[in-house]
Amino acid sequence: MDVDKRLGSLIQGSLSGGLEVRLEADVSVEDMRVGKFLVVQGMRSRFFCMLTDVALGTSSQRIWANPPHPDDDFLREVLAGSGTFGTINLTPMLMFTPTEGKRETANLNLNGKSPLASFQPQSSDDDDELLPVKTIPSHFSQVYDASERDFRRVFGWEDDPHRRNFSVGQPLDMEVPICLDLDRFVERSNGIFGKSGTGKSFLTRLLLSGIIRKQAAVNLIFDMHSEYGWEAVSEGKQFSTVKGLRQLFPNQVQVYTLDPESTQRRGIRDAQTMYLGFDQIEVEDIMLVRGELNLSEASLENAIILRNEFGKTWITQLLNMTNEDIQIFCDEKRGNKSSIMALQRKLLRLEELKYIRSTCPQNYIDQILQSLDAGKHVVVEFGSQSNMLSYMLATNVMTRRIHGKYVRKAEKFLQSKNPCDRPRPLVITIEEAHRFLDSATVRQTIFGIIAREMRKYFVTLLIVDQRPSGIDNEVMSQVGTRITCLLNDDKDIEAIFTGVSGGQSLRSVLAKLDSKQQALILGHAVPMPVVVRTRPYDQTFYTEIGEPSWDEKSDEEVFAAADAAKADLGF
Repeated sequence: MDVDKRLGSLIQGSLSGGLEVRLEADVSVEDMRVGKFLVVQGMRSRFFCMLTDVALGTSSQRIWANPPHPDDDFLREVLAGSGTFGTINLTPMLMFTPTEGKRETANLNLNGKSPLASFQPQSSDDDDELLPVKTIPSHFSQVYDASERDFRRVFGWEDDPHRRNFSVGQPLDMEVPICLDLDRFVERSNGIFGKSGTGKSFLTRLLLSGIIRKQAAVNLIFDMHSEYGWEAVSEGKQFSTVKGLRQLFPNQVQVYTLDPESTQRRGIRDAQTMYLGFDQIEVEDIMLVRGELNLSEASLENAIILRNEFGKTWITQLLNMTNEDIQIFCDEKRGNKSSIMALQRKLLRLEELKYIRSTCPQNYIDQILQSLDAGKHVVVEFGSQSNMLSYMLATNVMTRRIHGKYVRKAEKFLQSKNPCDRPRPLVITIEEAHRFLDSATVRQTIFGIIAREMRKYFVTLLIVDQRPSGIDNEVMSQVGTRITCLLNDDKDIEAIFTGVSGGQSLRSVLAKLDSKQQALILGHAVPMPVVVRTRPYDQTFYTEIGEPSWDEKSDEEVFAAADAAKADLGF
């Protein structure tokens, strides 16, 4: 790429509608791709812009009516650049503006010269101010490819000693890293979106690795499909596996499992089995899974009556009741017999979950909290217990208690102001997020509370979902950084830009992403929206990001784990 080559001239535009650029005759429209970054050299500032549309134009309607013959190369060359031309639409994102002293120097240098003398490709100086765009360049300002220096000035570099930057990929047409500011990333709840098969799980694993490596926060990952803790099957025609977080960071990641048999079949070492007791399940948790259990409003109202009477043991007491006991209870407490019997019948399904016990010998949630307090990252695997009833119930029960402990820690820190009392920032990763955060249930789940609180209690969400349109609009407006792979549904695309100013110009960019290894990133952790080729999650990445003391498995263990994975998938 020749960054000194002029690509075209600005011919018209507006701050709200974008800029229209007419391409030079020797610049092919086929080299202009939606999502590409260009710079416009103005009189005083350089404007960093995203290409949002490409079009063809002609200077006369006669050319439309009588186009040159396909074999007439001479006539086509004569018309190119004068009679026929290409145009592109740019959306200004940021502007590099010289500091006051440099601006005065630049004005002095222009005395006695044509204004066009200033239209030379310049790399932005490190002392230039990086500002939001509140104006536009003048007519006939020249357009150039963005340089590597421009990208580094905007997105930083991964080894910056003053920031926790993490490279998530590269621009579409350059080999320069695009970095997230992880300190800003963990300040708010964030989302990874994309239709099935676009690589959401790999992108999630990539980001979690960055958070662990840069020590930006501690992670609690509810691993619905056993993809993050240990090795998982890679996408593609040929069978292969990719490493999990426990393998990359053996001293920093702990795996808990709700299905020890599945965990053992996959060859995971040192995974801790955990259980939940009926006495840990609240009525609010049952409300979340009312759809899966097909519970009526009357049954939930009677569940509250039972809870008020029996306290934490209300489920155990209910399941042990006979019809006569239910009748006596209804007579004394004004309950509804048919509703309580229906509630009892449907709660029997909870006994089928492998990890549910009447009472637990120990408090496993407190164990997880101790790990998080010690700076460990926790992956909770569900194995065969990954149906929506099981996943929604367990995640809500655990998150509600952990959030309560963090609230108390945050309140203690706010009272003492002692840095030693400051809680470690916690990022909770959930999948199928629209089931927790839809408009009907968001008020009843702890996840809706966390999403609206932002960083008030040092707890945020990383939501992974393929249907962002199913998430409540208020929650989507609070999502700080949105990393979006390909989406085709118009409602899902509209949901991504909820609460985003100027999102209309980015819709075409999102709709034209490749189905693999491309994503649109916008929000709190990046200075401007950007389309990236996502960083490969491969052996090179393992070497760069993982702990140097990673304990390699023997060949026998590798083959045994691969055979088990093939058997589970039906290979």
